[in-house]
Amino acid sequence: MELGLTFPLQRFLGIKTPAWGTEPDRRFCWDLHVIRLRGRGCLLAVHCHSRYAFVRWDVPPLQREDIPGLFRAGLADSLTAAGLSPSRVEGYLEKAGPACLTRTHGRREVAFLNRAWEDVLSLDLCLDTERQAQPLLDRAVNTCSSRCAGFEGLGTGLERISASLL
Repeated sequence: MELGLTFPLQRFLGIKTPAWGTEPDRRFCWDLHVIRLRGRGCLLAVHCHSRYAFVRWDVPPLQREDIPGLFRAGLADSLTAAGLSPSRVEGYLEKAGPACLTRTHGRREVAFLNRAWEDVLSLDLCLDTERQAQPLLDRAVNTCSSRCAGFEGLGTGLERISASLL
């Protein structure tokens, strides 16, 4: 699985620009970005194929050291809270393989990441400042109609990721 890091996230983590990704199947590609919500640094992850997005609230410095682990925990929490079975989520993670940090996956995918970010900002009333996982915010963002790189026309991130998971 490829985790594409935006330039702001690379700077935030203090890492050099990673190599370009080589994964041709966008179902196994995610782009990650650092955003500020209510003054706290948060991780925004957006699936390149479906535009499914999730937020990890107020990421502490020690978790920043393990972006793949933070991502994996966030994805599992978000998808199971959205109603997907834990076995289906684990099956997807197994098929996707180990996480590899790369550059973001293209202009179009980053444009959809930016739209997801706008949705997160407009729906931040759903933010739960008592927990890192954000099931209400994730659900609100992923049930909005939107466009994405992997499907034609309007749809929701939740519907599309359900159709995308192998």
